[in-house]
Amino acid sequence: MDKRSKEMTMGLDDRLENRAQDLAGRGKEAAGAITDDESLKSEGKADQAKASVKDKVEDVSDKVQDAKDKVKDKIDDVL
Repeated sequence: MDKRSKEMTMGLDDRLENRAQDLAGRGKEAAGAITDDESLKSEGKADQAKASVKDKVEDVSDKVQDAKDKVKDKIDDVL
C-alpha cells in the first residue's frame, strides 16, 4: 500500500469514528431529553461538537494533502 492510499484509509477510518461519535452524541442528547437529564443532553451535544471539529480538521488535512500533491506533480512535470 502506497503512502497516499494509507493516508486515505486512515482518513476514512477517522471519518467513520467521527460519525460514530456524532451518532452516539445524538443518542445521548435524545436520551437526556427523554429523561429530562440536562447533563446527559449537554454531554451529547459536546460529543457532536467534537465530532464536527474533527471532521473540519480532516477536511483541512485533505486539502493540504491535495495541494502538496499538485505542487509535487507540477515539479515532476518541470523536471
